[in-house]
Amino acid sequence: MDKLEEIFRMQNALNSRIGVNLPPPTDEEKAKWILNYTRAMQQETAELIDSVPWKWWAKYQKFDEQNAKVEVVDLFHFLVSLAQTLGMTADDVYQAYLKKNQVNHQRQDSGYVKKDEADSKHI
Repeated sequence: MDKLEEIFRMQNALNSRIGVNLPPPTDEEKAKWILNYTRAMQQETAELIDSVPWKWWAKYQKFDEQNAKVEVVDLFHFLVSLAQTLGMTADDVYQAYLKKNQVNHQRQDSGYVKKDEADSKHI
């Protein structure tokens, strides 16, 4: 089993342990969990921001790299759950990442002077 598959397996076990079975059976439940996970990710992002001295007017702040790393992992927990909410497996995420990465490189090669959502429809 590769590492990403192991992470997805572990996240599924954790979610099951707390009573969350993904993917949800209805679109209404999916929408609820998408909002839950994106809100949780917003909070984790705020906690990550608090790990860096963002208050340019304050002298007391220090960069807390160890906590920043923890917050990135917290974000990843919720991101994996979000993927699972949408019925995505580790392989689905990997394949979509490959395709989107190629699109991003093509955008850079072309100068990315025009937004074109159609270039990602195949993902």
